Amino acid sequence: MVAGSQTVWCLAAALLLATAAAPAAAQPVDYALDPTHSSVTFEVLHFDTATIRGRFSLLNGTVQWDRSAGRGRVQVVIDTASVSTGVPVLDALLRRDDLLASGPHPQAFFVAEQFSSGADGAVQAVAGEFTLRGSSRGLRLQAQRFRCYTHPLLRREVCGGDFEATLPRSAFGITHSLPFVADTVRLLVQVEAIRQTP
Repeated sequence: MVAGSQTVWCLAAALLLATAAAPAAAQPVDYALDPTHSSVTFEVLHFDTATIRGRFSLLNGTVQWDRSAGRGRVQVVIDTASVSTGVPVLDALLRRDDLLASGPHPQAFFVAEQFSSGADGAVQAVAGEFTLRGSSRGLRLQAQRFRCYTHPLLRREVCGGDFEATLPRSAFGITHSLPFVADTVRLLVQVEAIRQTP
C-alpha cells in the first residue's frame, strides 16, 4: 500500500512539474498609435505630368496583436480636415463636400483583422475595410518595412513601419476633376505604436 501511495505521489509531482514547465499561452498585446510618428500621405497624378502630394497628420488608433498566432485587430481614425498639401487654397478645396467632405464626414476609418506575417513574425500586410465619406471598401496595406524595438526613453516596446496601398477615389464618390487628375491614389502610411500591455 505504501509503495502504491509513493507511485501516485510521484505521478502527481511529475504532472505538476510538467504543467509548470509548459509555456504559458500567448496573449494578444495592446498598442496605441503614437501620433507624433504616425501619418498618412497620399499621391495622385495631375494632368499626367506631375504628382500632387498631401498629408493627414491627425490620426489615432489602437492595435491588438498576437505575434505568435499572427492575428490582430487594427482600428485607426483619421481627421480628414487635417489634410495639408502645403498650398492653403488647395487644402480648402480638398475639404469641400465634392472631395473629402470634411464637414459632413470629418473622420475616415480603417478597421482590419487580417494579418499576414513572415517566418520571423514580422507583419507583411494588413487587410481590412477603409471608410471615407461614408463609403466603405476593402483595403490592403503592404508593409515596406516593419520592426519592433525597445524605446530608449519610454522603456517600452514600440512596433511600426511603412505601409503602402492604392485605391480608386471614384469608389468613394470623389469624381471631381476626373480624368485630368487621376483616379488612382497611392497611400503611404507611416505608423508607430507603443505597447500598453505590461
